[in-house]
Amino acid sequence: MENSSFRNLCLFHTLDGLRDGLSHFSGASRAAIIYAVKPDDPVYVYDPQHLLHGHEPKLKKLYLDSNEWREKASDISRLMRSGHVQPEKNLQLTGLISFGGRSHSIFYQMWFTEHHPDMCSIGPTECWLEHATWLLSHDFASKDPLYAGNSGYVLRNYATHAVRDYIIDQMNIRLGWDSSLRIFPVLDAVIGISKTREEGEWPQGKLIFTEPRMFSEIEFIIRFPVIEQPGLNNLKHVRKLLLAVENSDRKLVSDGKTIVGIATGNVKQFHIAADFKSWHGFLSLDNDLVCSFSDGSFHSSTYQARLVEVEEILLEAETDPSTKHDLFQIVSGIVHTAENGKYGCTLVIDFNDEPVKISGQKLEPPIDLREAGFLEFSESLSKVDGALHIGADMKLHGFACLLDGRATPTEDRARGARFNSALRFTAEHNNLIIIVVSADRPVSVIQEGVELNAQCEWKPVSGCTDPPPTIEEWLSEA
Repeated sequence: MENSSFRNLCLFHTLDGLRDGLSHFSGASRAAIIYAVKPDDPVYVYDPQHLLHGHEPKLKKLYLDSNEWREKASDISRLMRSGHVQPEKNLQLTGLISFGGRSHSIFYQMWFTEHHPDMCSIGPTECWLEHATWLLSHDFASKDPLYAGNSGYVLRNYATHAVRDYIIDQMNIRLGWDSSLRIFPVLDAVIGISKTREEGEWPQGKLIFTEPRMFSEIEFIIRFPVIEQPGLNNLKHVRKLLLAVENSDRKLVSDGKTIVGIATGNVKQFHIAADFKSWHGFLSLDNDLVCSFSDGSFHSSTYQARLVEVEEILLEAETDPSTKHDLFQIVSGIVHTAENGKYGCTLVIDFNDEPVKISGQKLEPPIDLREAGFLEFSESLSKVDGALHIGADMKLHGFACLLDGRATPTEDRARGARFNSALRFTAEHNNLIIIVVSADRPVSVIQEGVELNAQCEWKPVSGCTDPPPTIEEWLSEA
């Protein structure tokens, strides 16, 4: 009983730290684990926030209808005895990221978290889950309650380490083990530069890091003498140099220690790139996005709304596929332009045969947004106070439209008039949706007085004192 209580305590602290850390990195996130301590033990499911609900048939097939997951362990028994953790790859469940492993102290464990639609890459999150696997294995092996909470503290603050671990893994695959590029100093410099203003302005421009052996293939405009190369840790100097490359295809080039020079053109050789875009930026590896950064921290967000809810509504609409595609592209273009320009706007997408009447500046005749010139024009009109009124015919019927209606219980006084007006209007008009882009908040998709993509505030996880249910018990409760 004492050993069981200790294990439950370890599970609680590890999962709670993982959930909290991922929530800061990717937005509100849940976590869950499926595990068996010994080869003949039952499978347990610890899922306090119901992350795995909806995946019961697949999990039943994997863990109850088949013993393949148990039998695979015979090939790695030597590694398990030696103290290593043998990784278990992502199960590829829809909407989830998973990663786990096998070790001497825990025969099998598989961790899960949400796959948010706006993630740059799932790589850092997989590394996060992998580290949770290692930490829980270590805690179960140590059997020391004094240190049971340490894993949670580590996982809460693992963002920079997760990004570094993913980059190291990719470097080892692409370059081999022999690399002089140290990743932690690179990440520290990126965050430091992103917080350094020059004459009140946030940094813009690209800074790339690569191996010195790659320099001969880079198209340098200028190279600094070795003794005059600015140190990467001289953040103020590097920030000033970024002025020479902003709003161009030029970029600063670094070996991870100093700024070597300024180059132009595409870099085809292995490199890490930090693309500073004023208040935020993106980190990429050979042009593949890894993560973003803002407010002195790394994040997984692409900072562009995926508009998944809009896509789902269009799929259900009674129109032909080409119309659905074109309408989605029109809406996405206007929304992303507003996001990039950091201004707010509102779009009314009206699916009625006869568009609803809205007070505002009507257009006679409505303009066809499938024409590039008119789409660009509508993006400018979206800056005017009021909403754009777009019909299912993909035409702009009006702009500067005023949305009114009676008060609804779903209103949020922490949000502005644009958001709450959209709630009121959709509550009184059918067959339309409203998209609200705020300059400082995520994009909101509203229908029938409800925000469809509202971020859930999950209740805190209570301490795990009782053993988690077996998978049979968990399935019977689903």
